[in-house]
Amino acid sequence: MKDSLVQLNQRLLQFARERDWEQFHSPKNLAMALAGEVGELLEHFQWLTEEQSQNLSEEKRDAVALEMADILIYLVRLAERLDLDLVGAAWRKIEINEQRYPKEKVRGDARRAEEYK
Repeated sequence: MKDSLVQLNQRLLQFARERDWEQFHSPKNLAMALAGEVGELLEHFQWLTEEQSQNLSEEKRDAVALEMADILIYLVRLAERLDLDLVGAAWRKIEINEQRYPKEKVRGDARRAEEYK
């Protein structure tokens, strides 16, 4: 099954090893590549209205999906190189955010946690 992050990580590790690219996949390099890919994703939305950003053409949606895939790939590789449980960290972060942003207090309000009194 191709849905698992564990399986994706294994496939990416195999891909890098077959090309002898692990030597280039330091945490610093992967983080920099990740930032670059996020910039490429942003370019697809730059200058669009809110409505346009929600109604992308099929061609644009495919391009956005591939940029998001690049981001996911670098993020998974970075987690592997740092020996981090990315899914576990995401679940932990959701729990933290539930505390920082109690639903009773923030519903419909987009301010940052520091702005709540």
